[in-house]
Amino acid sequence: MIRAWLDMSPAGVFLVLIGLYFGMTLLLAWITFCRPFARPVQSLTGVVAPFFSGPAILFALLTGFLAADVAERGRQAYRVVHAEAGELRNIHTLSVASVSDMRTIRTALKTYVTSVVADEWPAMDAMRLSPSTAAAYDNLLREVSIPSIAKESGPAVQSALLTAALRVGTARNDRLALSSDHTNDLKWLVVIALGLITQVAIALVHLEKPRAFFASLMVFSTAAVVTLGILALQEYPFDGAFQVSPEPIKALQSLSE
Repeated sequence: MIRAWLDMSPAGVFLVLIGLYFGMTLLLAWITFCRPFARPVQSLTGVVAPFFSGPAILFALLTGFLAADVAERGRQAYRVVHAEAGELRNIHTLSVASVSDMRTIRTALKTYVTSVVADEWPAMDAMRLSPSTAAAYDNLLREVSIPSIAKESGPAVQSALLTAALRVGTARNDRLALSSDHTNDLKWLVVIALGLITQVAIALVHLEKPRAFFASLMVFSTAAVVTLGILALQEYPFDGAFQVSPEPIKALQSLSE
């Protein structure tokens, strides 16, 4: 349920939140001021304002923790994409500067880059793996592992190529792990539920004053929709309106062979 909501378009994400929180406001108003529930609910009059702070503090704390997780995931995604692009550029530079002809390595590198941009990036958006990109990386690793490189260009050159290629694989694995990470789904459910509970707490404090009842719930609902909506748009770092761009890797397609 949470995953289906997070996979929606920006408009869909905000519309669901608006329907949920403003719908809850109307539901609470109907229960509080309309028959047949008005009399038993009004009998709860007397709940003091400090009662509201308990659910609100929990909602604020968990929203803050969730925002920190989302921001950290975005930073990690940005770092691994640039790390992967940097190591690929290192492989290309070493292959060009080497004494021996490493055209096959550069060809394998461009095949991998093209596969990442054209196949693996859309696959990450759809929460799928890309067998063709995995094969392209294996081929790149195979090319830099050929024993003749050490004989023609020296062990130091091959060691540097292997180190860079392995770091590309590590960065790619981190990127794929981040794209398929759903560990925040339960946190989202708890935060949304706490927001609804906070609305109930606000309603209990304003049972005798309809205008204050509506005003306080409208303000809170607006704040919750804006905050949770913006966070939801950043939940998946490789999908949505604020996704990490593949441009650092895509730029490598222009390198010469």
